[in-house]
Amino acid sequence: MTKLTIVANITATSDQVELVKSELEKLMAPSRADKGCMQYDLHQDNENPAHFMMYENWESRELWQDHMSAPALEAFKKATEGAIESLSLNEMTHIA
Repeated sequence: MTKLTIVANITATSDQVELVKSELEKLMAPSRADKGCMQYDLHQDNENPAHFMMYENWESRELWQDHMSAPALEAFKKATEGAIESLSLNEMTHIA
């Protein structure tokens, strides 16, 4: 089984930074408890507080995909509808 690293970049709309931050923080405990989660860290850009980055490590892509349909993620999507300017997900493999 190949481990998977996810780098997610989320940019909140300028008027919804605190909402997005709060909702991202709510994801931490349930996501860290998801099967296969090895690391799940949230970061906020020092120069652009609307930019957040999630750094995640998962035992496998399959377990990450299970996480992506978990109730906590569904609640996040509903709560932040219209509050996110951009979101990108990069699936990465550790090579060195």
